[in-house]
Amino acid sequence: MENTNQTCHKHITHEKLSEQAKKLWADLKDKTLSPKERTQIPIQEMPALDPHERASLMNEVAMGYTDEQARIEAERCLNCKNKPCVKGCPVGVPIPEFISEIQKGDYKKAVDIIKTTNLLPAICGRVCPQEKQCQAFCTIGKMLKSPEQAVAIGRLERFVADWERNNNKITVPEVAPETGKKVAIIGSGPAGLTVAADVRREGHTVTVFEAFHKTGGVMVYGIPEFRLPKEIVAKEVENLEKMGVEFKTNFLVGRTETLEQLLKEDGYDAAFIGTGAGLPKFMGIEGENLIGVFSANEYLTRANLMKAYDATHSDTPLYQAETLAVIGGGNVAMDAARMGYRLGCKKVYCIYRRTRAEMPARIEEVAHAEEEGVEFCFLQNPTKIIGDEEGKVCAIEVLDYELGEPDESGRRKPVAKPGTEHQIKVDAVIVALGNDSNPLMAQTSHGLEVTKKGNIVVDENQKTSIEGVWAGGDIVLGAATVILAMGEGRKAAAAINDYLKTK
Repeated sequence: MENTNQTCHKHITHEKLSEQAKKLWADLKDKTLSPKERTQIPIQEMPALDPHERASLMNEVAMGYTDEQARIEAERCLNCKNKPCVKGCPVGVPIPEFISEIQKGDYKKAVDIIKTTNLLPAICGRVCPQEKQCQAFCTIGKMLKSPEQAVAIGRLERFVADWERNNNKITVPEVAPETGKKVAIIGSGPAGLTVAADVRREGHTVTVFEAFHKTGGVMVYGIPEFRLPKEIVAKEVENLEKMGVEFKTNFLVGRTETLEQLLKEDGYDAAFIGTGAGLPKFMGIEGENLIGVFSANEYLTRANLMKAYDATHSDTPLYQAETLAVIGGGNVAMDAARMGYRLGCKKVYCIYRRTRAEMPARIEEVAHAEEEGVEFCFLQNPTKIIGDEEGKVCAIEVLDYELGEPDESGRRKPVAKPGTEHQIKVDAVIVALGNDSNPLMAQTSHGLEVTKKGNIVVDENQKTSIEGVWAGGDIVLGAATVILAMGEGRKAAAAINDYLKTK
């Protein structure tokens, strides 16, 4: 089996990284550094649990910077006057300003600066694709010709957010006097929580309606514990509750009540739809209905939200498999592949039709998956899934590909190599090819305009075709990222606040 472009990612122990950082910080801490000297400071690698130990644990893999590492990494920042990094942040975090406070050792002030535009720094510091956003614009990264060498903005954001939480320094944002206006927020994912915070700050009454029994949306059911601990999401929700935001779980808008009922019968003055994209895509190939084929959505939701890995206490036990194939190359595919080992698989393959260079997953996630034993099958794509006499998966047939000319996305298009079909023996298959929008809101909300794919149509301020209703996140964008959803939430919240001033 060909593993094109696969390279070994070397794991350095937490102790070694800590020791190196202490020595380097002892040399740097009393110096006044020139811009050139700052460019020569090595980027601080994130400590992580040992790959062989963690592959069977749900514990968070990335351990976060030590104090010395954070101070060293902050010293790499040039505090550019034109702030190019901010241009790459969907919520406009004042990045040089918060890093400047880390340089001074004032971590509380640093996190307070972040929270002027982003109330979820502990989450964003863990899951945002910084190398494609803020760090892509970093001057240091451009000078060193790699966003991987840019100032580790996300890791610093995580550091100060964790410091605040671990030291019980979290402060509740100030809320303006009550206005008497009511806002309904549908969905408690990143977009919904962002709108809840910004609208509540203006003094409006905010109720968040969540279809599941736990709040947090994709951050709870989609992202595994080993990448984003549920406790951190719960803390962010708790902070919103302290601001006065009300959460109603097990409330499926469109079934429990319609959007129209919320607005006309329950007296909400405005609403925001942030229901995400929860309808999984499949390949449309033979064998997808066999026992042992799952969408990544179902697989991860069963493990993350319903704790199906605990067979003795779970009402929905997970399908037991020894050899797993995951189809796809994004972050969700990496989450599913890594979850496979934690759920008892002895071998996990990740099948992707392009090469490593084209993978949309974060570099760090791919490296962690590789460290944990996931075997990448690049330039291959399934043609059919094969079952045994009981209708269970026993193999997957794949076809080899090569890269052709770039497509509309700019990535080189995979071209099939006829006659190269071959089988890989597996007993379960996870399809991680993204999601479409659930049609429920469109079907139950008269006058709500959607695209052919089911995404809600909005204007430049996230306003929908229904008066007093805004939308954002994956239900508008299709499957995107936490921070892009939050960016849309901020725009929508500003528009809602302006709208309510006139009511």
